[in-house]
Amino acid sequence: MITTIFVIGAGYVGLSNAVLLAQPKLANQVTLVDIDAQKIAQLQQQASPIDDALIAQFLATQSLNLASQLVSEADFSTADLVIIATPTNYDVATGKFDTSSVEASIQTVRDHNAQVPIVIKSTVPIGFTRDMQTKFDTRILFMPEFLREGKALYDNLHPSRIIVGCDINHVPALQDVCHQLITQYQTASEQTHTPSQIMPPTEAEAVKLFANSYLATRIAFFNELDSFAESMGLDSESIITGVSLDPRIGMHYNNPSFGYGGYCLPKDTQQLKANYEGIPANVIHAVVDANNTRKRFIARQIIAKQPNTVGVYRLSMKKDADNFRDSAILDIIELLKQHAIDVQIYEPSLSSAQFMDCPVVNDLASFLQTSDVIVANRLHPELAHVKTKVYSRDVFGDS
Repeated sequence: MITTIFVIGAGYVGLSNAVLLAQPKLANQVTLVDIDAQKIAQLQQQASPIDDALIAQFLATQSLNLASQLVSEADFSTADLVIIATPTNYDVATGKFDTSSVEASIQTVRDHNAQVPIVIKSTVPIGFTRDMQTKFDTRILFMPEFLREGKALYDNLHPSRIIVGCDINHVPALQDVCHQLITQYQTASEQTHTPSQIMPPTEAEAVKLFANSYLATRIAFFNELDSFAESMGLDSESIITGVSLDPRIGMHYNNPSFGYGGYCLPKDTQQLKANYEGIPANVIHAVVDANNTRKRFIARQIIAKQPNTVGVYRLSMKKDADNFRDSAILDIIELLKQHAIDVQIYEPSLSSAQFMDCPVVNDLASFLQTSDVIVANRLHPELAHVKTKVYSRDVFGDS
């Protein structure tokens, strides 16, 4: 019976899963561990170390069965289940995810507990879980997550599907664990029923990468449509709406942007592209190339306005997120600097005076006044009074 759960990693995935499974209705005891002492200190004060309104609300108002501590202090010997949600950045040099934190976490757990089932939630290369089973043991599973930054807990409470990557045909003893996991996540959600699947871990890893690569493909498609419309002086919103009214396409996930970025899509498309080595393919390679093309196009459109100073309004990809890792605007900033254009940044989450060798302006009024062109991936009401200065491809005002 799964009741004592440890979650390793207090990022979007780990924290949202810990809060989800610590709800009183599940009667679990969840311990969230991390190597970052500042995150643990915040959590111990019922404060969220990440920008997610629902997580902050749950931590402040719900009677969660949740504790937090440093990894070095954790005793995994009492665990019924361990979930690993540590970062796996894409390493350009090796052409794959850096999975060292996941492997180190597995080793740490096994040093304390040889039998506890381990669920990998971190995004990993296709075949990684099998490798870990060979290196350690077969009680290692993979469960892909499908979460949005800033809405991670909401998406866990309203999941599109629950997938457990587990070899129940080869390891029958894990069948009960798999069904318990599905029951835990079904019960934790606010839905009456969520589609669930049990499949081998390699197939589950593929689901994650192909799902995100499809989303990236959709973004790239509508961005290229928007590039065409802008170049030809056409109304992008009208065209996208007309295309999307086809029910097979749908009026969703169709808002143009400066390019896809964030935690998942850049690294997942790159990893899937690397997994295709030796396999004939065109689409995945084209999606990665299209995203780079889009960023160069956006930079050229800004440069054509001949500004002396470009103001970058927020670095995050979305309105309700504080993460700007691999944000498309970062590459655009570099391209603008290569053309000797002065760039200044307004980003409230930055405490430093400079970022990417560009001044950070904390005073919004001053930032808006001194910027010749204000570049915003997503529009915000506080830009409305300077809209003649704003360059954005945000057609529908989505987050």
